[in-house]
Amino acid sequence: MNSWRLWVPLLVFAGFLGLAGYMLTKPKDEFVESRMIGRDLPYFELRPATSDRPGLASAGFADGQPRLLNIFASWCLPCAAEAPQLARLADSGVQIAGVAIRDRPEDVARFLDQYGNPYVAIGADDLSEVQLAIGSSGVPETFVIDGAGRIVYQHIGDIRADDVPRIIEELEKAGA
Repeated sequence: MNSWRLWVPLLVFAGFLGLAGYMLTKPKDEFVESRMIGRDLPYFELRPATSDRPGLASAGFADGQPRLLNIFASWCLPCAAEAPQLARLADSGVQIAGVAIRDRPEDVARFLDQYGNPYVAIGADDLSEVQLAIGSSGVPETFVIDGAGRIVYQHIGDIRADDVPRIIEELEKAGA
């Protein structure tokens, strides 16, 4: 009569093993897409992160011109790795606005002196409030913002040379 009580833990354990085995056979998905894609940028006004560029406000993105919004930090190694691609994009006429995450002005200035400054404006996000509000999961991360101030594309991680054509394609679609 009490023998069924002996089987309950074994059945629970077997169920756990079955679930674990099933989860291990599913393809790995490392892409975390922002829920903000297709939505307007949330309201923000950021003070300048450096003395040579203006700060950044969400209202400035609704001027009819698509652009990139790049989330970066001076302490971020992948941010340094993507610098040549951002310079290449800026040299081809792409407008890039930056948001410096949890950074000091002197560190941002040193970073830009060393790796180049492709930004038309850079806002200081000291508490990562804008970063979290737009659905960014880390640094670096780049968003394509259309001329109405809407997020239309998200690139997670550093932009590599082979990513540049896709970024340009997304910018062109945002401008259409």
